[in-house]
Amino acid sequence: MEGRKIIIFDTTLRDGEQSPGASLTVSDKLIVARQLARLGMDVIEAGFPIASEGDFEAVSLVAKNVKGPIICGLARANDKDIDRCWEAIRHSERPRIHTFIATSKIHREEKLKKSKEEVIDMVVRAVKRAKQYCEDVEFSPEDAARTNLDYMCDVVREAIKAGATTINIPDTVGYAEPKEFGNRIKYLFEKVPESKDIVVSVHCHNDLGNAVANSLAAVEAGATQVEGCINGIGERAGNASIEEIVMNLVTRKDYFNVDVGINTKEIYKTSRLVSKLTGIEVQRNKAIVGLNAFAHEAGIHQHGVLSSKRTYEIMEPGDIGWTGENIVIGKHSGKHAVTNLLKKAGYELSKEETHKITEKVKDLADKQKNVERDDIIAIANDVIHQLSEKEQKIKLEEFAVTTGSAMTPTASVKLSVDGEVKIGAGVGVGPVDAVSQAIWNIVGPSLRLTQYNLKAITGGTNALAEVSIKLMDKDNNIFSAEAVNEDVIKASAIAIIIGINKAFNFEKRIHPQR
Repeated sequence: MEGRKIIIFDTTLRDGEQSPGASLTVSDKLIVARQLARLGMDVIEAGFPIASEGDFEAVSLVAKNVKGPIICGLARANDKDIDRCWEAIRHSERPRIHTFIATSKIHREEKLKKSKEEVIDMVVRAVKRAKQYCEDVEFSPEDAARTNLDYMCDVVREAIKAGATTINIPDTVGYAEPKEFGNRIKYLFEKVPESKDIVVSVHCHNDLGNAVANSLAAVEAGATQVEGCINGIGERAGNASIEEIVMNLVTRKDYFNVDVGINTKEIYKTSRLVSKLTGIEVQRNKAIVGLNAFAHEAGIHQHGVLSSKRTYEIMEPGDIGWTGENIVIGKHSGKHAVTNLLKKAGYELSKEETHKITEKVKDLADKQKNVERDDIIAIANDVIHQLSEKEQKIKLEEFAVTTGSAMTPTASVKLSVDGEVKIGAGVGVGPVDAVSQAIWNIVGPSLRLTQYNLKAITGGTNALAEVSIKLMDKDNNIFSAEAVNEDVIKASAIAIIIGINKAFNFEKRIHPQR
């Protein structure tokens, strides 16, 4: 018996990017959006167009270039937001405006300073304005899980009457418990029968660890759309994990009796792509996509799996597109092999980017004979994140480090700053610290290094080094950067320079007169 279709709504590019430490460039967002389309996503929320010029540009780019899914933009319940949202998504073949306003007592009184009646008036006005632009309009009563049930129903009723085609019930702060949240959806259907003629959606946060459970409880109660993020990233403790929801619905179709249009074989690839581009690693024991998800160490488990995988595996690794990590490419491999590998990993690259990546792969292969899949992906990310010539206010020309068992590490650095060569020196507790101090002695104290992470991409003493850093300016703005190189010190210096350039470019956009 065929069940009802559950619409899968992905907000990785909007809510997911709000994860602390996550930052996607405009080109990153397009790469992820294209992979989400290959995954079979029904709706992609591409961003919050009013938030910044970068967000507007990213939503517009996705709307113009990604075919298949509905492309959605977020807007608060005011004319300016809705107008700007439409400007960005109007290029899509299937545009959607998603507007929202808070309805819980604490939000109305403490944040909005609005009465119940005023909020409803704003809802009606916002939905009607959005409806003037496109037929597909979604409305969310923010913090619905802490909103009085009857008032929530009043708001939803008026939103539907104004033209909303999807009503989303969000647990914005992850407050609800599964049974309670499922009952809220049931109550909505009972008190607002017209909601049965539209799409009822849920958007759950994971503050108490219940995001996926709450989403599934809502599906059981009759919800027909579920929102979430790849790898469960998002504000605070994150959003409901898309891959966990989908594989629950697929693996336990006998229980839920619903259908999804997701190509599950693209799940693992999508998870790894989002992880690499956001810089947020997937925990090893994460359900579905963690490295340990299909690993067996205990002897009794190994014996069972060798006899029959079904003894301990309720899903086949291939069901989610799990692949081995042993692809090896050498210096004789051409761009086709590299392109094919990256395409399988979810990357769509320009000819120029492909050429740069292939050359770097061959250079590395000359030094270490074989280049593994993760090396190539790291190189690709490094090339993709390179700043344009215009954005490189500061360039690293050369550096030298002197160290030894009986001496304090010292470094000299030559930088080009707006075309002017500057030389600085520094000492540190180690060679990386010494180079870092030399750079700061040239650039000045306006930024400080708040986080430094070093990772070997693959095993061995000749492994590529991936350095990721975070810088903070005097206004507490955070700037992330990463660099890949065979030389740990050089990778560190390049990452710091990229971070400084990002900070300077941000300052120029915010204060162009300075």
